[in-house]
Amino acid sequence: MPSYVTHLESALDGARLDAQRLQTLHKERPLWVRYDLDAVKHHFHKAMLRDRPATMWRYRELLPLADDQDIVSLGENMSPLLECARLGKTLGVPNLWIKDESQLPTGSFKSRGQALAITMARHFGVTRVAVPTAGNAGGAMAAYAARAGLEAYVFMPEDTPVINQYECQLAGARTFLVNGLITDCGRIVREGKERMGWFDLSTLKEPYRIEGKKTMGLELAEQFAWDLPDVILYPTGGGTGLIGMWKAFAELAEIGWLTTDKRPRMVAVQSTGCAPIVTAYDRGERFAEPFANAATIASGLRVPAAVGDFMILDAVRASGGCALAVEEARIRAWMQMAVSQTGIAVCPEAAACVGAAEQLAAVGWIRPDERVVIYNTGAAQKYVEAIAVELPRIDCRRPLDWEKIEK
Repeated sequence: MPSYVTHLESALDGARLDAQRLQTLHKERPLWVRYDLDAVKHHFHKAMLRDRPATMWRYRELLPLADDQDIVSLGENMSPLLECARLGKTLGVPNLWIKDESQLPTGSFKSRGQALAITMARHFGVTRVAVPTAGNAGGAMAAYAARAGLEAYVFMPEDTPVINQYECQLAGARTFLVNGLITDCGRIVREGKERMGWFDLSTLKEPYRIEGKKTMGLELAEQFAWDLPDVILYPTGGGTGLIGMWKAFAELAEIGWLTTDKRPRMVAVQSTGCAPIVTAYDRGERFAEPFANAATIASGLRVPAAVGDFMILDAVRASGGCALAVEEARIRAWMQMAVSQTGIAVCPEAAACVGAAEQLAAVGWIRPDERVVIYNTGAAQKYVEAIAVELPRIDCRRPLDWEKIEK
């Protein structure tokens, strides 16, 4: 099967770069992968999906691969799109859906981006990779590097969720805890490139994690029969998923697959504990200032400075959406509410989106007739610190206290 990639393009100034070479940034800003969409439109038809496995690779013509045999995969099946009427009623959002990325191979949406990034890294002859991470990206990178036979290095803040620490080490990655934030981890990776000879797989530091995350939008469109929802609430740290979905919708429109011209209003959700994108949005700015003293239980949101800040803000504004910071102290409560009313293992980042939906519905920004999607970007079980609770105990050597149990 041919690749329809034509070139790479600077997201900052439109400069054209060679897609046949290993690329990172242009003027310290990210790159887009561009396709011959006229050719895709001619050769790729919806009917072709009927006979393809239900994985992220079913959209092969819109992904940057020259040979299917090169794919590094752990079985990235389409994540379920689940209607959540009970939770929606509680929030004032009757037509609420959750796309549950927690069921991907490494327990989070990071499987998508790392599957494609590692695939392309190996394609270009990379043998050693490194990544700074706030949690799930490190675990996913370690797993896919192990699958591909690449040497991996992971640097994470020392208070990263313990499950993420263990999964990186278990997959064979050299894993280090850093007494700082993800930006400090990123500096270590950046400074070690020449000495250590590794390729930097940081968020948006190479062009292919976007393409993997883009499949979230392609799947959503297919699951809704090519009629996109009205609103998407997306937990935003580095923002690759939001950027990728907005790109996916543009490409689907270009090849004529969408039933209407309607695009979702994109909501970038952050916590008051770390809200650089929201601050820039509120000020009407295109670039975000680093957020001081970033701290949130939703570790994936703890990104005080995102290299793709302007790409996130451009997408939010172009969609007619908004950026919103929810109260950090309420994230645990929203998480409990969501899991207890849906049975879905909602992570703290997605719980922030639950709070955002409630707030936006209360002020009428989300209307009762609108179809709304929240992305659950990871499994609650990976956040032991966020779900820890002291449970009541029963002493089986004594008569049962049924009043205690009934309470």
